[in-house]
Amino acid sequence: MKQSTKRRSSPTTEREFGGTLGASCIPVLLPLLVLFLLSVSRSPGASLLQWPPQLPPTSALWDPLAPLLLLGWFTLHAFLYLLPLGKVSEGLVLKNGTRLKYPINGFHALVISVGLLLLLLWLGVPLGSLFDLLLPLAVCATGLSFLLSFYLYISSFWAPPHALAPGGNTGNPLYDFFIGRELNPRIGNFDLKYFCELRPGLIGWVVVNLGMLMKEVELRDGASLAMLLVNGFQLLYVADALWNEEAVLTTMDIVHDGFGFMLAFGDLAWVPFAYSLQASFLVVHPVELGAAAATAIVLLNGIGYYIFRKSNSQKNVFRRDPKHPSVSSLETIATATGKRLLVSGWWGLVRHPNYLGDLLMALAWSLPCGFSHLLPYFYVGYFTVLLVHREARDERQCRAKYGQAWDAYCQRVPYRIFPYLY
Repeated sequence: MKQSTKRRSSPTTEREFGGTLGASCIPVLLPLLVLFLLSVSRSPGASLLQWPPQLPPTSALWDPLAPLLLLGWFTLHAFLYLLPLGKVSEGLVLKNGTRLKYPINGFHALVISVGLLLLLLWLGVPLGSLFDLLLPLAVCATGLSFLLSFYLYISSFWAPPHALAPGGNTGNPLYDFFIGRELNPRIGNFDLKYFCELRPGLIGWVVVNLGMLMKEVELRDGASLAMLLVNGFQLLYVADALWNEEAVLTTMDIVHDGFGFMLAFGDLAWVPFAYSLQASFLVVHPVELGAAAATAIVLLNGIGYYIFRKSNSQKNVFRRDPKHPSVSSLETIATATGKRLLVSGWWGLVRHPNYLGDLLMALAWSLPCGFSHLLPYFYVGYFTVLLVHREARDERQCRAKYGQAWDAYCQRVPYRIFPYLY
């Protein structure tokens, strides 16, 4: 018992996200930022620089319908998660040599969700009312994130040592609450982190976008081309993530990061309400797109999606079967761990070509909103910072894992995300 106590009270890894200071400030600042962005997006000026900022009254932050809708949505997706649809895949090998099993049925959940939304539209349910409920829904999603995070932190003390995340067992309550102590918290076979990663928040993003589209239809007797492009681009992105759901089992979120407030809030509140900012902006600030501009934006999104999908697919095929015909001819570097690093193909262009594709798509999502306001481009700036930070985390972990082989790879592929720039 004394040895276990000592292990929990001493740092186990370098602290990220600003350490204790970041873990204390981020859970306060990020929820406020979401409410601020939503409020500004519906204000007449939509100015990020206005001071004092135009904030809604506290009465606008609560509606008794919001928690009922949120509870119903989570119950629906918990039920869909448990349905025996699709296949079951195994995750990577854990510290104790075991592999967890995961249901690969997220795309089924998306299709069923879209079918239910179409049914509601056919029945005349006013989905445009989601526009008026955005702030209360964001408040409830934030509250749910905190409740879930407290549960995850407390329950982690009953988890065996091998189940703790590499960076979440520092002994500092604030930091461990934020970053997450347990790697794969489960209730029976129900994996909480995996469920939140791709289900209620990600598909909820599609629902919010559709609600914004229907609100525009109510206000203007039709949907604008700009709104249709934003909805279409982001639906493609969500559908792609769920169609390739199995690939998430090898990502940093699942393999390395614990499940704490950082991921809980990101999955349940930040994604559906911050990522839908362009759609909520267009409800109040319509933009007329010409055919040439729309064609150029579609082309940009297509290029970004092509790079994103092709590079991710190449990596996933190589991880599953290095002898597969599509990757067997690619040049690699051997590592001391027995694995090999790709140094040609997409991964010979830059170290993170999937991030490059992601950023091109992010720009395409914002361009339909025009250039009169900075607000729709918040996502591009935020996502750039996020991916640069994640790339730096990848670098540290890969250098620690692969040593000289990683240094050799970096010499062969000097650019991280943008060819000839960064």
